[in-house]
Amino acid sequence: MIRNLARKFRQSRPLVLGSGLLLLIILAALLASLVYPQDPLDIVAPANLWPGTPGHYLGTDMMGRDMGAGLMHAASVSLAVGFFAALLSVTIGIALGVLAGYSGGWIDDVLMRITEMFQTFPSFLFAVVLVVILEPSIYSIIFAIGITAWPQIARLVRAEALRVRNAEFVTAARTIGLPNYRIILAHVLPNSLAPVVVTTSVLMAHAILTEASLSFLGLGDPGVISWGSMIGMGRSTLRTAWYMTAMPGVAIFMTVISLMLLGNGLNDLFNPRVQANRK
Repeated sequence: MIRNLARKFRQSRPLVLGSGLLLLIILAALLASLVYPQDPLDIVAPANLWPGTPGHYLGTDMMGRDMGAGLMHAASVSLAVGFFAALLSVTIGIALGVLAGYSGGWIDDVLMRITEMFQTFPSFLFAVVLVVILEPSIYSIIFAIGITAWPQIARLVRAEALRVRNAEFVTAARTIGLPNYRIILAHVLPNSLAPVVVTTSVLMAHAILTEASLSFLGLGDPGVISWGSMIGMGRSTLRTAWYMTAMPGVAIFMTVISLMLLGNGLNDLFNPRVQANRK
């Protein structure tokens, strides 16, 4: 089985490229404290040094902070926001989606009306309001993004649960008297997760972009540095020192692209139609 998965992994170019690029970004985040042990918000050199300056090869910003230190330390912040916001969304979406799909009836109707209500709200505007109310911090940003992105997962899991609940193995489990919670955990949920794995990478990319947008608007955590806050701080010098916004922008672009490639690759891996076409 492991050998078969490894073969399918190698056959999917998007999966290989996305995984490799994402691993490089994660490695940069993990090595940030070793390469740049100082606080990335410390002033360490004259302001507005262009990339290529000895000792500060990626330059400094308008305050004299090292751009390389900021980029590497910000990677861990942006990745953490993407991961935990996606985790919160997936947890809520799976719980509500599998309950609605398996139960049916009025439970399904109520949960789907709640899901539709959340979908009618502009998600970014809703996130802005939540962050302002809760005060800007990494935790409030993760909560705001996670609580606005779960309806997509809920509808996806509900559709899979509706398909699985009438399968023969679920009917057999009911016949032998297994309680509903055991049927859900042992049969319905595992058979509904494949599309969720694919969608999670897209949610992480969405969360990273949303955090960058919030930080650009000044709603980021003032105690940490992120790629979005670096872009926001550099916009005042866009005409004279464009590198201050270009480099964190490229970092966001590469991270989002890696996650999108990873999602496409996982779809190739789990989608039976793709596998059938290859055969």
